Parts: sequence; structure tokens; C-alpha cells
Amino acid sequence: MVEAAAVMRALAGVHDPEINRPITDLDMVEGVDIDSGNRVTVRVLLTVAGCPMRSRLTNDIETAVRSVPGTDSVTVDFGVMTDTQRATLRQRLRGGDDPVIPFAQPGNRTRVYALASGKGGVGKSSVTVNLATTLARRGLRVGILDADIHGHSIPSMMGTGATPTQIDRMLMPPTAHGVRLISIAMFVTGNEPVVWRGPMLHRVLHQFLADVYWSDLDILLIDLPPGTGDIAISLAQLLPTAEMLIVTTPQHTAARIAERAGAVAVQTGQRVAGVVENMSWYEGSDGARHLLFGAGGAEQVSAGLTDILGTDCPVLARIPLDPDVCTAGDEGIPMVLTHPDSAAAQAISALADHLYARRTRLAGHRLAVAPV
Repeated sequence: MVEAAAVMRALAGVHDPEINRPITDLDMVEGVDIDSGNRVTVRVLLTVAGCPMRSRLTNDIETAVRSVPGTDSVTVDFGVMTDTQRATLRQRLRGGDDPVIPFAQPGNRTRVYALASGKGGVGKSSVTVNLATTLARRGLRVGILDADIHGHSIPSMMGTGATPTQIDRMLMPPTAHGVRLISIAMFVTGNEPVVWRGPMLHRVLHQFLADVYWSDLDILLIDLPPGTGDIAISLAQLLPTAEMLIVTTPQHTAARIAERAGAVAVQTGQRVAGVVENMSWYEGSDGARHLLFGAGGAEQVSAGLTDILGTDCPVLARIPLDPDVCTAGDEGIPMVLTHPDSAAAQAISALADHLYARRTRLAGHRLAVAPV
């Protein structure tokens, strides 16, 4: 006879796809019934009635229970949590009623990188999605916050039209290519413009950081809008320990503007992790490199910021111009997946190597120590 305890042990290995915690820990298993023929029925409470991960949960539960010796069949009956149960779950996950920004809390181990540029058109969002996907494929837990409220593009470049699931007052971000995502694009209809000014921009950024349940991320990438406006200032206030990655092209005019974006760190006290040069060259069919946008932009930004900030701001990567990056972005599949052996993908991989190597270091973290 199959025992309920054995079934519960098997169910402990089933994780909620959105929360990434065992369903037994989340009190989602309402009960287990086993008849005389070893036919098992599992009663599961969904967080919301229209849970988008219902079919995946069904498959995972059936697979887990069938692994219990003697099981003849498995049936999954779904119910829905009450408002009280959802509130209890939110408090358990967030640790209280008041929303806080987990990445700003002492001891938080998530590395936060804000990708900034002085002007648009340098490929900052393309770098963001391809870098995030590369890191996720290495087994890291990665998230992207699309902070470019007026020029949002991350969901379409990641090929998802999914919207967050709301549990009480907490948002569960959808996942694409192994990366958790949040963007204002998930809350507007079609290509409707977002016409907001400073206070609203600050509020939505705070909500994306505090109301979204990111789980335990290793790395969070924030795709900032171009320039040094409201969002950049708000981010510095909300996440002062976030590190900046400055994206530029080789063009000296673009580099000069990018330098301004990095120089904001003088006033905010943030750290500039380094410079990424995009569209560094175009490689022709003959193997020759063509410098379509000039040369030296990254070195110009690196030298300028090193002088301004008084600390080393190295060039971390040079990514060649590749038409496949644009094509892949339009199709919603990051180029590192469609053309993993390309020179651009290899440059992104080298950048990921650098960030991965820094992930476990203590630099940039506030330690819970005090002088005596």
C-alpha cells in the first residue's frame, strides 16, 4: 500500500515554477488521498485561478508521484487559495506586510548591474538580453528589470507577451529563456505610449523593485533609459550599491555622451564596474575588420571615468557589429541562442565570464560590521 508520507516526500521535490520553492513549503498541497488500488489523488491549491503554470505543475506532480513504488495512477485536483491564504503566503515570502527592496537590504548577495548609456541607439538593450541569457545558461538565477519606461523593449526582444501573476499585493515576474522579466510593457495595451513624468517614473521603479517577487537572484540587470534623467537618479536613491555598466560605441561623440552617464556616479556614490563597447567593428566575408563607427570610444570613456571617479573603470568587452543581433531581437530569441559561435556571442560570453568571476567577491557589498 502506498503511504501518504511517501507521496508527500516526492511532492517536496516539485517546485512552483513562478516562486521556485517546493509546493509543500508553500502550503499548496491541501491533501493526498490514496484508495485501495493505490490510485493517488493530490489536491493542490493554486495561488490564482488563472495560473499560467497549471499544466507544468500537473506534469511535475504526476511525474513525482509516479516515482513512488506501487503507485497505480495519479490524479491532480486543483483548487484556489483564499484571500487569507494568499496574504499568508505573501508574508512568508516577503517577511512582512510592508514591501521592501530586497537588493538594498544588508547581506543581500544579488549583484545588481545597471546598464547605462548617454544616448540611444548604442545597443544597450541588446547587450542586456544577450548577457542575461548567457548568464542564465550557466545556471545562474538572473533577472532583467526594464527601467526604460518610455522606450521599453525587453519583453519583445525576449519573445514573451506574458504578464505577471499577482498574489495578494505581490507580482510574480514571467520567465523567458530562463530569465525573470518585468517591464511596463506588460501593463500597457499594444504599442500604447507611456506618458509619465518624474514622480510616476520613481513610483513604478520602486514597485518593480519592491512589489515584484524576484526570488533569490544571483544577478539582476537593469536596462536604464539613455541619459541622466529621472530614472537614473531614482535608481541611485533606491539602490545605491548597484554597479553601472556603461555601454558606448566606438564613435567619439557617442563616447563623450556615455562618459556623462558614468560621471553621474560622482554625485550618487555608485560604482562603475566598467565599459562595454558595442558595434566595435564589422567583420566582412574576407575576415577583414571594418571600423564603421571609428575606433577608441571605449578607451576614451574608460580613461575619462577613471580620471573623474578616481578609480579604475576598465573596458570589459568589445562586441562586434552583427546583423544577426538585430534579426534575433526582432524574432524574440537572443542572438547568443541562435548564433552561439558568432564573434558577437563570444564577446558577450567573455563579458559574462568577468561578471561571473566577480559574483562571489565582497567588493561592493555592505558588511554587517561596526567599529568598536
